[in-house]
Amino acid sequence: MGFVSEQTPRVRRRGRLFRIAAAGVVLLTLAGYLVVQYVSGGGRGAPRCNVRAADGGGGGATYEFSPAQAANAATISAVGTTRGMPERAVTIALATALQESGLRNIDFGDRDSLGLFQQRPSQGWGTPKQIMDPVYSAGIFYDRLAKVPGYSRLPLTVAAQRVQLSGFPQAYAKHEPNAALLAGALTGRSAATLTCTAPGDGKPGDPAKVRAELVRTFGPGTLPGTGKAGASATAGGKGATISVPVRTTDRAARGGAAQERGWELAHWAVAHSAALRIERVSFAGREWTAGDSGDEWREAADSEQTAGPDEVRINIAH
Repeated sequence: MGFVSEQTPRVRRRGRLFRIAAAGVVLLTLAGYLVVQYVSGGGRGAPRCNVRAADGGGGGATYEFSPAQAANAATISAVGTTRGMPERAVTIALATALQESGLRNIDFGDRDSLGLFQQRPSQGWGTPKQIMDPVYSAGIFYDRLAKVPGYSRLPLTVAAQRVQLSGFPQAYAKHEPNAALLAGALTGRSAATLTCTAPGDGKPGDPAKVRAELVRTFGPGTLPGTGKAGASATAGGKGATISVPVRTTDRAARGGAAQERGWELAHWAVAHSAALRIERVSFAGREWTAGDSGDEWREAADSEQTAGPDEVRINIAH
């Protein structure tokens, strides 16, 4: 009995230590889960973006992601359409980025892999600085995809693999449904299907930055009288409305229409709303407003303040 009584405090201490350790593991696991949910846009109250299948098609498919992921996806799509690539090419590019980085512009990876597409400087993809620029990395991906004979008729995973030369060539296939859903919205074929909620921090935006990013992504002809060199110096000050004309000449070769071009620009603006502090986007009598209605496009209440079918209006926070 004496031996048992001497060991009992030790046993109790060990039990307490075990319970404390177990509780610590649970708390760390919960903290990690909450961090992942916030970064991915899944946490309640965190800004998020959502793409829904148009007109209830696609079995009611939806895809939810963070504003940073949405901005990267919109950039990938815009670079492709600006180069005259078809929607199938955009789908392939988005599926590749979904697999390689989860649509995150990461500065690490296997060996020297970097960026959205995990491109390697040592393999001739560019300098690290170039690869970390989403416009550049998307552009060089499309350059190499265009050299794949008949890529638009190949299975997606085959086309992607011929560009990427990945050690896991079948990995891209599982992303095709989500990539196709995103491509439909971001190329403008599926109208009013991409929405985002507001950051909610009340910070103002800079019209010059919005104009510069439009020109950098879509090309110098996007805004009247705006060249590459002068884009950042145009429209200074805080708070403004930028009107982007809807032109179809750059899409005529692909059979595109003004409606698609307009929705492409409108969805691009919504996808970049958190980064560029955009609070309202309107096109063709419909509008998206950051805040309570950030999860849907609505019929515009004030027709005088809403863009028609010939322009997209982007209102920057002030």
